[in-house]
Amino acid sequence: MSGASETRSPKPGALNGFEETVKDFWVSRPRRPHSGRKLAGVAAAIGRRYGIDPVVVRIALVVTTIFGGFGVPFYLLGWLFLPGDGDEVSGFESLIGRGRSSVSPAFAIVLMVLTVVSTGGSISGSWFDGGGLISCALIATALYLLHRSRGHENRPAPVAARTSYPAFTGNGAFTMTDTAEAPSPARGWDPLAADPAGWDLPDAPPTQQPPTPPPSYQAPQRRHRSKIGSATFALAVLTAGAGVLAALNGAGWFSAQHIIGLVLGVVGIGLVAGAFAGGGRGLVGLAIPLAIAGMVLTTTPFHDLNLRGGVGDLNPTPQALTELQPLYQHAAGDIRLDLTKLPAGTPYSTTVSNGAGDTTVIVPETADVTFDCRTGAGEASCLGRSSDGVDQDSLIGTDLGADGAGGQKITLNVSNGVGNVEVRRD
Repeated sequence: MSGASETRSPKPGALNGFEETVKDFWVSRPRRPHSGRKLAGVAAAIGRRYGIDPVVVRIALVVTTIFGGFGVPFYLLGWLFLPGDGDEVSGFESLIGRGRSSVSPAFAIVLMVLTVVSTGGSISGSWFDGGGLISCALIATALYLLHRSRGHENRPAPVAARTSYPAFTGNGAFTMTDTAEAPSPARGWDPLAADPAGWDLPDAPPTQQPPTPPPSYQAPQRRHRSKIGSATFALAVLTAGAGVLAALNGAGWFSAQHIIGLVLGVVGIGLVAGAFAGGGRGLVGLAIPLAIAGMVLTTTPFHDLNLRGGVGDLNPTPQALTELQPLYQHAAGDIRLDLTKLPAGTPYSTTVSNGAGDTTVIVPETADVTFDCRTGAGEASCLGRSSDGVDQDSLIGTDLGADGAGGQKITLNVSNGVGNVEVRRD
C-alpha cells in the first residue's frame, strides 16, 4: 500500500550457456556423504545431488570401466575434487591451501598419481580402440545434461570457513575483572506489606501421574514390492527365449554374445526406470553376471560358440555320398565323424561345427585331404599339425597320405568354440 515496488527472487530455471553451466556445477558440486557410501561416496554424492539412484551411477561406472576404462579415473577425480560433508573444500583445494578437508595432503597426492596413471592406461591400454576417450565424453555429457536439467535441485548448503574462536568472557572467578551483572529482581506493589517467608500456607497435594498405557503391538509393515523389477525380469526372459529360438532357426546374428547383450540392455532399461520410479534394485544381481559373461564372450576368442544343432554326442558314419551332409553342426557334445566307409571316386567336402565339446574326423589312409582346423580354446591336431591354447591360428594345409598324390580328394572345415579338434587317418 505504500507504493514501494515489491521485488521477487527469480525462479530457478535453465542455465544460460555452457560456461555458466560449468561454473554453476563447480560452485554447487555434489558432496560426498558419510552415510550410504561404498568406498569414497562419489556415486552416492552424484545420486543424492541429482535425485537418481546411486546404484545406477555405480553400474554406469562399472560399464565405462569395462568398455573403455574411464570409470576408474572418473571415480578418482571425484574423490579428489568433490568435498565431503562438513568439509570446507575438496582434497585438492586443501592441498594448495584453500581450506580444510577430511582428505589429508599425503592422500591427495596419492590420488593424483593414481588418477594420472589410470587415465593414461584407459586411453592407451583399452581393448576397444578409442574406448577411453569415448567413455570420458559420455560421462562428461551425462553430467552436463544432468546439471542442466536438475542443477537447481538439492543444492548443497555452503560450509562456512572457521577463522578464529571467540574470546572467553566470564565473571570474577576466572578473569581479573568482573563484567557479569546479576539481574535485579523485579519489584512490584505488595498490598499486605508482609514478608512472604512468614506466610503459613498448606502444602499442595501431590499430583499423581496417570499410568502409562502399555505400548500397542504394531505389525511390521510389508515392504512395497515394485512392479518394475518383475516386469523387467519377465521381459528379459522373453528376450532371451526369442533370441535362442531365432538362433535355433538359423538366424546367424543371434549368437550367444548378441543374446546376452540384448538381455543386458533390457535389464539396464529396467534399472534406469527403477531409479526414477523407485524399485528394481534386485535387477543388479542379474545385471552383474550378465555383464561379466558378455565381457568374457566378447573379449575371448569363442567365435564359433553357437546354440544351433542340439546337444549330446553325435557319431555319424555315412556309407554313401547321399548320406554325407554338407554341414554337421552341434551346440554341445562330442562329434565323431567317420568317413572311411565312403566309396572312393568323386571328390567331396563337408564342414563340422561344434560349440562346446570334442570333435574327431576320421579319413581314409590314402585320401588326399585339404583341411582347415581351428578351436577357440583347446587342442587342435590335424594330420601331423597341432596347436594348443586359446586364440591359436587355424591349422590349414593339405596332406596326401603315405602313398602320395592320387587318392580320394576330401576337403574338411572343422571348427570348435571350446574343446579339442582332431583329424586323423584310419
